[in-house]
Amino acid sequence: MPISLDFLHCFGYNMCRLRRRAMHKFDYSFLKNGLISAKTLNMATSIYSLKTMANVRKADHLKIFTELEKIAKIQSVKNSNAIEGIVTSDERIKAIVTQSSAPLNHDEAEIAGYRDALNEIHTNNQYIGFNESDILHLHEILLSATGYEYGGKYKDFDNAIIEIDSKGNRNIRFAPTPASETKHAMEQLVLAYMAAANDSEINQLLLIPCVILDFLCIHPFRDGNGRMSRLLSLLLLYKNGFDAGKYVSFEEQINKYKGLYYEALRQSSVNWHENGNDYSPFIENFLSTLYMCYKELDKRFAVVNEGKVSKSARIEATVLNSLAPISKKDICEILPDVSPTTIEAVLGKMVKSGQIVKIGSARNIKYLRNK
Repeated sequence: MPISLDFLHCFGYNMCRLRRRAMHKFDYSFLKNGLISAKTLNMATSIYSLKTMANVRKADHLKIFTELEKIAKIQSVKNSNAIEGIVTSDERIKAIVTQSSAPLNHDEAEIAGYRDALNEIHTNNQYIGFNESDILHLHEILLSATGYEYGGKYKDFDNAIIEIDSKGNRNIRFAPTPASETKHAMEQLVLAYMAAANDSEINQLLLIPCVILDFLCIHPFRDGNGRMSRLLSLLLLYKNGFDAGKYVSFEEQINKYKGLYYEALRQSSVNWHENGNDYSPFIENFLSTLYMCYKELDKRFAVVNEGKVSKSARIEATVLNSLAPISKKDICEILPDVSPTTIEAVLGKMVKSGQIVKIGSARNIKYLRNK
């Protein structure tokens, strides 16, 4: 038994040792047949409602959304790379994202590449299409800071998705599309997406996770497939008007619940080559992630909206309404217009008055409502 799908990695592998598989057929017409669960449709409906409310607020409170975007960009770069095991300190992440410092090592070069690709999507998403040329260009940007010569090129050898079990044994969990068939598969993926995107009977919010699932199963690149899948998720969401991920990190939500994400990916990729896979688990996980982004955006707007309550009251409300222990850093991210000094002072008063209790010590201190 695998200990966790968090341990998935991509390795070069001699695919001739694997059983030859049929080519997957890319066809999203099944989204028209009404077989989507009521739970999924209800979640999609809720997302559309939250999207409308967020768009109205953004038009009236652009300054707040601009501040939220700055914070979300840092969180997105940090978390998308962290999912792949690429990490550095929060201070270095911020310095790289704001470009106040150049990368100091290979991991930081990887981080800078994601920053640049994300900036490209934030700035030019209306001009970037879901086509081979633009996908390859985004991949080139993603790997540009690393010096890898295969950025912007499809894989030239077969790869496999490996999981590590509790005894340390590596097992092939999924065999992606062979390198020799990758370009054709990507052509078919793009054509199928274009057909579905122009079909008024297909809900685009349900289409996007299906396309991303297929991209991940193709695994078209030698490196960077996971990060590219998250960049393409944002691109397709933005192009369809779902831009919550610009103000609350979509990647952070995936990283928080990556065990659930990888399990949904595993379930939906079973029998993919034979066209017998079930997209539903991945669709539900994708929509759940987007829903959490919109709900978090709703919460952050409510407490940041400075025209209604004082900064002290907003800090108090943030802590008292939190269901889980919350740190000063968490509060700073939720209330970007409030200084850390003010937050620390209010927290001190709340602890002294008995409203909240302090948990942990030093840098790990968190606060929780005193029951």
